[in-house]
Amino acid sequence: MAVGILTDLTRCVGCGACEQACKEINGLPETGVAGLSASTWTSLDEVEGQSIRRQCMHCLEPACVSVCPVGALQKTDEGPVTYDEDKCMGCRYCMIACPFSVPKYEWSSTQPRVQKCIMCYDQRVKGGGEPACVEACPAKATIFGGRDELLAEARQRIRKHPERYVDHIYGLTEAGGTSVLYLSSVPFDQLGFPTGTDELALPRLTWDVLSKIPNIVSTGGVMMMGLWWIVNRREKLSGGKLHEVEGG
Repeated sequence: MAVGILTDLTRCVGCGACEQACKEINGLPETGVAGLSASTWTSLDEVEGQSIRRQCMHCLEPACVSVCPVGALQKTDEGPVTYDEDKCMGCRYCMIACPFSVPKYEWSSTQPRVQKCIMCYDQRVKGGGEPACVEACPAKATIFGGRDELLAEARQRIRKHPERYVDHIYGLTEAGGTSVLYLSSVPFDQLGFPTGTDELALPRLTWDVLSKIPNIVSTGGVMMMGLWWIVNRREKLSGGKLHEVEGG
């Protein structure tokens, strides 16, 4: 069963319990820069008076997985996108390809890795448990379960309280759909969520281009063409200004 996380921002109290639980289970340092970073895989910020939890979206068809030349990033059958540091060669294509700017690089390390939320796959989800961030949420703003069940729950909440929610489930179609879903009372574009992403998954858009390239093109050339397509697509969707990769 494909699983996911539903975060209802109208219930979030901004306590930071999810952020702390993520750091504890993954052995991440207590301090770090604000926002997502190599040392913070779940972060809280506040926009328009609304506390917002940000993490990897665990796309149904992840662009980061499609561009990784060594298979360091993998989409599991259950849904989480995992990372194998032993395979990673540090090319950072995943950082450029991600439509949500999630993967971060350990710039200060002598043996740098790409870091991001893996939805506690190895520690909990693979064995039938729920992510630490979900378990730690005192307000139950974040819940875990089958993606289909979470979508049904989200739709029910919108129907029951239309005055409370924007009539949209973020992650339902964005970038082809994601395993992490959101509900909000404030339009998502006002909260800093990318809202220009295609409903078709980015790897499929890439393949539309790659399939027209003659077979004589080398594997490396095909890979770079695919990366070029994703980067330019992101640039177009963001109005020509690609998000600068943060160092740290």
